[in-house]
Amino acid sequence: MGRSTGMFESLTGGGAAIALDEIEISILRSLAVQMLELIGPGDPEPAEDADPLAALFAEGPSEPPSDPALARLFPDAYGSPDGTGDEGVDQAELTARSAEFRRFTENDLRARKREDALALVRSLDALTPAGGGAAVLELTGELPLRWLGGLNDLRLTLAARLDITEDDESAALFRLPDDDPRKPMVMAYLWLGGLQESLIETL
Repeated sequence: MGRSTGMFESLTGGGAAIALDEIEISILRSLAVQMLELIGPGDPEPAEDADPLAALFAEGPSEPPSDPALARLFPDAYGSPDGTGDEGVDQAELTARSAEFRRFTENDLRARKREDALALVRSLDALTPAGGGAAVLELTGELPLRWLGGLNDLRLTLAARLDITEDDESAALFRLPDDDPRKPMVMAYLWLGGLQESLIETL
């Protein structure tokens, strides 16, 4: 199967495939590993005598992350950072609601994002480009959705690092001079956007 578009294409019978060269594989893997480091390790294995119900209802943090990238990955469920929220609802009430929601959902959300990033790393580790050429990555089963989640998280993280808050701001990024230190990150951000869009189209 030959694929040279650099974007995802539909597989016969379902799923998606993309041809990636060694540099593309290296960049994607590096970003996914950094994502895993940012999210942090999973919960330790529970002791043999641990109460499974207690683990099921274990509470997470109630305060939003201080790191802007993590705050983008794990936003408040109610209200907004600028202090505006639902009309007629006190901001303190919205903050309390967000804290309560975060306590019971963030651990699961972190676990899901960790699994998505791990899926990217494991998929890429299975590729072996021949003689400096491209290797074809085929995603079937749950992997397309894992990749979709992982690519979205990578873009959110880079957007936070680049201080991008609106989609239309990304257009200005094309005009950065080559010697701008943000240029490599910008190119990665735009490339990931293309990958994400093409994967969505295949699904």
